[in-house]
Amino acid sequence: MQEELNQFVRNDVWYLVPRPKGKHIIGTKWIFKNKSDELGNIVRNKARLVVQGYTQIEGIDYDETFAPVARLESIRIFISIACFRKVKIYQMDVKSA
Repeated sequence: MQEELNQFVRNDVWYLVPRPKGKHIIGTKWIFKNKSDELGNIVRNKARLVVQGYTQIEGIDYDETFAPVARLESIRIFISIACFRKVKIYQMDVKSA
């Protein structure tokens, strides 16, 4: 848990603000998960702080939502162009993004 909180501080994720009158505060909770190796042995424990978004009310807490996701056709075109131009494609995962 402390590692997750340290990453919040390092990445400047949040800051304390005064609570506005009449506004609904959305809670958080900790999710715990054991990470295993290929043999099933637990190698480390993970803790993730998540917001309880299911308590939000549309029109009060938010107006609309949008999640940018690439269409499958766009990904296929990208891969086709990369193959045609003989360009290497790399994939990466950003920890605590």
